[in-house]
Amino acid sequence: MTSSDSTQKPPAKDPRDLPDVSGLIVGVLGGTGDQGRGLAYRLARAGQKVIIGSRAADRAETAAAELGLGVEGADNAECARRSDIVIIAVPWDGHAKTLEALREELTGKLVVDCVNPLGFDKQGAYALKPEEGSAAQQAALLLPGSRVTAAFHHLSAVLLQDESVDEIDTDVMVLGEVRADTDIVQALAARIPGMRGVFAGRLRNAHQVESLVANLISVNRRYKAHAGLRVTDV
Repeated sequence: MTSSDSTQKPPAKDPRDLPDVSGLIVGVLGGTGDQGRGLAYRLARAGQKVIIGSRAADRAETAAAELGLGVEGADNAECARRSDIVIIAVPWDGHAKTLEALREELTGKLVVDCVNPLGFDKQGAYALKPEEGSAAQQAALLLPGSRVTAAFHHLSAVLLQDESVDEIDTDVMVLGEVRADTDIVQALAARIPGMRGVFAGRLRNAHQVESLVANLISVNRRYKAHAGLRVTDV
């Protein structure tokens, strides 16, 4: 073997080669709301073990029973403790308070923030700019012991919850600091028929991804649709 052979770099990893996440437990904080409930339903329908979290355990248990598919309900703290991946789907106005209260339970967890900071007035929806830069960046600052990513922002809660819809035709933009973590989230998105996870940068780029939901709301209102996104040439 020559010296050049011994120092040859290994081939680059195929970005489409994603890990098997089928055995991971997914917790959904805010799982009694439309977005969280829809995500819980789709992931459970795809065979993922799902736990819904809520401030009140009885509300979570009721929502879980209505979904079926083996979904369980628990208070937020128990949901976070028992889950491998925790999706944050709480309202923006309760985002910081919820995460601060669960810092210990979320330590070491892979956290997926899908919260969109939005305001509404007579002209429609508009993006808010958190002091930290984005909801995902706020989560990263509040949860220094967690592995924070951002994804699932642009999904229609109506389609997610519609049992007659077999596939959700959309891409999921996934952001994060560690590629192994974003690979896991991409793989989780791909568990849902019709969806594909696409790496979209680091958390510093999360604001424009979160903000785009305001544009999609305008699209939906104008065209009476449930718009999603597709990334071409990838």
